Amino acid sequence: MAFGNGSGGDADGSRYLPISEHGLIGDLRTAALVGTNGTIDWYCCPRFDAPSVFASILDADRGGSWELAAEVPARRRQFYFPDTNVLITRFYAADGVAEIQDFMPVVDESREAARHRLIRRVVCVRGTLPFRARVAPRFGYGAEAHTVHAQAHEAVFTCPSISLALTSTAPLETDGTDVWSHFKLLEGESVVFALDEIGDGVRPRACPRAEAQEQFEATVRFWSSWLSRSRYRGRWREMVNRSALTLKLLTYVPTGAIVAAPTTSLPERIGGERNWDYRYVWIRDAAFCVYAMLRLGFTAEAEAFMGFLSERCIAPGAGPAGPLQIMYGIDGRSDLPEAELSHLEGYLGSAPVRVGNAATGQLQLDIYGALIDSVYLYDKWGRPISSDHWDEVGVVVDWLCDNWDQPDEGVWETRGGRKDFVYSRLMCWVAIERAIRMANRRGLPGDLPRWQRSRDAIYRQIMREGWSAERGAFVQGLGDDVLDASVLMMPMAKFIAPTDPKWLSTLDALTSELVSDSLVYRYDPGASPDGLRGSEGTFSICSFWYVEALTRAGRLDEARLAFEKMLTYANHVGLYAEEIGRSGEQLGNFPQAFTHLSLISAAFNLDRALG
Repeated sequence: MAFGNGSGGDADGSRYLPISEHGLIGDLRTAALVGTNGTIDWYCCPRFDAPSVFASILDADRGGSWELAAEVPARRRQFYFPDTNVLITRFYAADGVAEIQDFMPVVDESREAARHRLIRRVVCVRGTLPFRARVAPRFGYGAEAHTVHAQAHEAVFTCPSISLALTSTAPLETDGTDVWSHFKLLEGESVVFALDEIGDGVRPRACPRAEAQEQFEATVRFWSSWLSRSRYRGRWREMVNRSALTLKLLTYVPTGAIVAAPTTSLPERIGGERNWDYRYVWIRDAAFCVYAMLRLGFTAEAEAFMGFLSERCIAPGAGPAGPLQIMYGIDGRSDLPEAELSHLEGYLGSAPVRVGNAATGQLQLDIYGALIDSVYLYDKWGRPISSDHWDEVGVVVDWLCDNWDQPDEGVWETRGGRKDFVYSRLMCWVAIERAIRMANRRGLPGDLPRWQRSRDAIYRQIMREGWSAERGAFVQGLGDDVLDASVLMMPMAKFIAPTDPKWLSTLDALTSELVSDSLVYRYDPGASPDGLRGSEGTFSICSFWYVEALTRAGRLDEARLAFEKMLTYANHVGLYAEEIGRSGEQLGNFPQAFTHLSLISAAFNLDRALG
């Protein structure tokens, strides 16, 4: 599948680009969204969860942005330099062709306090082209005032919380708040902009053209070298490689944390209230990421995340939600207070804009299954886990044996009260079953008779109360008749054979009720109120789970068609948000780790089944 055909059409009177009209760059500490119009409209510095510097994607007037574009009418095309996270936005005008090369140099991963830098290089490829730049930061999510001190080729933005230095090989001007530049390039000429965090006596540092070229080449080498370690050689290599590169971009290398997405409050429904902050580490999402990375042979990332869990997250003295919270900060902090930023209008008016996440206090029992399964796979495909890690597994499993049989908020983090979700029970079964496998395979100590009794009790409860004879399907909650796409995980988790008559009947029921031309809804909010107003789009991870379920059931023609259709919903550079709306638009935080990791898994298993 070929990428690179973004047309760059603006939405809402040019105030907001569609969510999908963006590429992502980053340096394994933070990331930025670059629109197909050349504007950076989302960027937090110096790390993913820091307050924004540019956030015009959440408020076109007050959020701040870095515009960089041709000053004459031009067609635009955006694409990645092959096998890298270096983004190129090209402008085709009557008198010439030029491109912006956007990237963040990746510094030595062992240096946590390393210098952070964002480089934008404009190169004229043919003819001649005039360009304009306008750098308009709005610190602290647009709430913090700043000053600018500018010279001919240097500007320093200062506010109480941070100072950033902009250097340029083109002349700069300022009005005391923003900085701009106008320049004209002839064929072969270039202009370099660099934005650096400064402070503690660190002076601004220029980025001359030769250094920019060296940094460009080093960044290309870093990403292409990293990707070359992938073991995937299947049919969908370009899509799988892009997903792997995206997951790596969502890694916070100082701790090994993996964020769910680099953005906050991009809406699941335009104008709705389903707007959440995803710049944190969900145990579930990150554990599934480990599975995807291990599939491709990236064991170092899996090892780093195991270290993050062990050092920062697993608590020996369990609280009411057990030894784990459902999410943590990228530094392992457990307190993520949720607040609404009422001064920001939200993407296309979708308020509220939220920072922090109140779901930290929820009980979601399924996270234990995701976690222990990832530990099991790491032990199997990576390297044997240490005795300390096994002790932590034992703490988790012993707690689950006492606590699996209770209602929780479930995998979808509903805010409509706790229920006895089938998926939560399923993943409790997975946690205990995988621990038993590890203990048996390696002769590790554990209360195996007790673990086996709990595992078998969960199995029998799901088969007895999670199955609806009337619907001919496994359902959302014990004893109810509501369908939920999360049960697509049943055969993948090896809870049930993928050709079991009960499972095939469930697959048919889900197909008829929750699938819309290969796209899958999580559940029907009308049939299962979730405590929030409004509807939502199809959930892309569920669509890829559906592909895997069809694959494992032997329905390969259907699986391949559903997979190929899902690939057409990627954006011009192969990225996915969380959901797909009624008219095919990307919705929710972007790009979404969950979607990309499920794409990798679906591609891997479908490819293997096709032979």
